[in-house]
Amino acid sequence: MQPLQLSLHASIAGLLLCITMQALAAPEPAALIDQQHCMFCHTVDSPFLAPSFQQIAERYRNVPNAASMLEHKLRLGGPAHWGDMAMPAAAERGGPPLSREDAHTLVQWVLSH
Repeated sequence: MQPLQLSLHASIAGLLLCITMQALAAPEPAALIDQQHCMFCHTVDSPFLAPSFQQIAERYRNVPNAASMLEHKLRLGGPAHWGDMAMPAAAERGGPPLSREDAHTLVQWVLSH
């Protein structure tokens, strides 16, 4: 192969990899985020009253059983792991009760950051 063809093939492969990675990322569950008032304390990329979703993902993405711990914490609340602010239970956040399935959806989305 000629150098130009190799470069073109490498560029196409890189583009396909980027598209594949984006397709694998969990879609944003906007309705759940709004219902659960997530953005009252969190942002996607910088700390606010609580850690950002990116910080949470960085800390827990590769930790065994972290997803189930985070899902439980989303539904029932839990102790502070960052600073002094504990995670309030779904009922205390002013939203509707959070099902196991919805907690799973939210956690998978956060861990995809």
